[in-house]
Amino acid sequence: MLRNRSYLALCLFAAIAILATACGSSTPTSSPTTAPAATTAATTQPTTAPAATTASTQAATAPSTGGGGNANGKIAILLPETKTARYEAQDLPLFKAKLQSLGFNLNNLIYSNANQDAAAQQQQAEAALTNGAKVLVLDPVDSKAAATIADAAKAANVPVISYDRLITGTANVNYYISFDNIQVGKLQAQSLMTALGTKANPTIVMINGSPTDNNAKLFKQGAHSVFDPLVSSGKLTIGAEYDTPDWSPDQAQTEMTQALTKLSNKVDGVYAANDGTGGGAIAAMKAAGLNPLPPTTGQDAELAAIQRILVGEQYMTVYKAIKPEAEDAATLAYSLLTGTAVPSGLVTGTTNNGTADIQSIILTPVAVTKDNIESTVVKDAFYTVAQICTTDFASACATAGVK
Repeated sequence: MLRNRSYLALCLFAAIAILATACGSSTPTSSPTTAPAATTAATTQPTTAPAATTASTQAATAPSTGGGGNANGKIAILLPETKTARYEAQDLPLFKAKLQSLGFNLNNLIYSNANQDAAAQQQQAEAALTNGAKVLVLDPVDSKAAATIADAAKAANVPVISYDRLITGTANVNYYISFDNIQVGKLQAQSLMTALGTKANPTIVMINGSPTDNNAKLFKQGAHSVFDPLVSSGKLTIGAEYDTPDWSPDQAQTEMTQALTKLSNKVDGVYAANDGTGGGAIAAMKAAGLNPLPPTTGQDAELAAIQRILVGEQYMTVYKAIKPEAEDAATLAYSLLTGTAVPSGLVTGTTNNGTADIQSIILTPVAVTKDNIESTVVKDAFYTVAQICTTDFASACATAGVK
């Protein structure tokens, strides 16, 4: 019995040893397969965590950093139209030159002009965002409709600079740069009243800008702040008033023709909101045979307007120094792209766009008449004397002392 028990114990010991050996050999052979899988999972965690951190950081700093500090990122500038000469002749080249001086590669600039088509501008903005724009500089065709563009840019973590015209109805605008546009209207109206002198109860025609342009609303507001008290006191009559779709000079000419018919050509002065509409009004008055031409206002200091002022066809224009406007916009855009601080003192206040107070750079407009052409647009190298005083205007330049 004892021998049988010893035999059974020996067999049991041998079985345990065999089992232990089998288990030990299976663990090493499976470990190399299992361990790398566990290691891979572990190394994936750090990659995922920083990605989440980066996303939250960008969302938090979007209003100030824009491109997240990438000097090689893309900037988009979207301008509204070509009927006003300034955009292609002044704003765009000045904006590009300043960006280049800051170290920006102009190959990374996205540029579009909407030719007064708000739907086209919407498509251009969408394309710019799709193509990787990290900052959007937008001069809206339609100030209200452009809120959709600003909202889409915000969703893409792209800051927006509202350039020259204010984007309204959204808080998703980072900066606004323009001129004191109510003051522009005041300057135009005050200049026109100066030109009319002591004429008793003169009759004027008002040709305002595009009803979709917030600036046009402000110009009109500024002008009426001068005219309305005079109308109320019987010292001025507004014989006709129009809002001009798309700032079209052709439409302004049609409007002025209608006003002349209505008023039997008895017009003492014309408030025109810019030089293009002023040129249209002057063309209508010439066609109607008015001589001398009634004093007419303008804005933007277009070259053709300066020359009309010299020969007495247009009374005044408003010079908005586009060079600092375009250059300040470029400085803002580059700061947002590179994540650097906006230069101290550049932002001068805030402007309410109906939804939020937008950090703003507001520049000062200047009235230009024949008497100060040389001390304004010539002094600032906005135009050279050679550009202004071509053969047809040489005599007028000499008379005005432009040399």
